[in-house]
Amino acid sequence: MSDFEAQLRAVSLRVTRPRLAVLAALRDHPHVDTETVIALVRADLPTVSHQTIYDVLRALTETGLIRRIQPAGALARYETRVGDNHHHVVCRSCGAIADVDCAVGPAPCLTASDDHGFVIDEAEVVYWGLCPGCAADPVQR
Repeated sequence: MSDFEAQLRAVSLRVTRPRLAVLAALRDHPHVDTETVIALVRADLPTVSHQTIYDVLRALTETGLIRRIQPAGALARYETRVGDNHHHVVCRSCGAIADVDCAVGPAPCLTASDDHGFVIDEAEVVYWGLCPGCAADPVQR
């Protein structure tokens, strides 16, 4: 049994070719949008429908097998790195996204100055700037 099959069964999801294909696509191409996921999956499963991929992404997100991120002004992206409360850095120019490990201390990484009575279990931090390629381009700076 593959790791993906075990992960699906652990959250009571049936093992299907589209689910396996989406997990593999996101493992190999983190931070991609839905259209890219569709294109990647269709390379192996040409007849899979858009709706199937949307349904798979929803099910995998709801069960915690993948994470949906949506930086301000950007399309939703997906990744398989879950459960470690990491953050992201986003290029303002080209939209490239990279993972950033927890800023400081134990999860949730940052302590709120006033939690307003909330029991905080996650902090979402997005760093913005220019990726190395865009920073080297005088037009982008």
